[in-house]
Amino acid sequence: MIVCSCNIISKREIEEVIIELLQDDPWRLIVPGVVYHAMNARGKCCGCFPGVVDIIVATTQKFHEEQQTPSAEIICFMDKLKKHHDACETARMIARHRQLKTRKQA
Repeated sequence: MIVCSCNIISKREIEEVIIELLQDDPWRLIVPGVVYHAMNARGKCCGCFPGVVDIIVATTQKFHEEQQTPSAEIICFMDKLKKHHDACETARMIARHRQLKTRKQA
């Protein structure tokens, strides 16, 4: 399944990069920019970023379950990741609102 149509990047390619990053550092905070950088790509329209974050969360959780990381550590890490995701979504919505407001004023 294509996740990023600007760069033609599939879900499988994103998952593979995430796993490689986690193998290097299992507790690394992975965000879409890190994934795209590892793929020698960059976000263009960034419309795929919320979906990429969902893939990051699911892949990270599955990785730690397969590594038999204690549940308490996974839950703590996933909570931090969710808070980061929520903050990014809030910032994105605020930016979108400002952009629409600026367009209306012009």
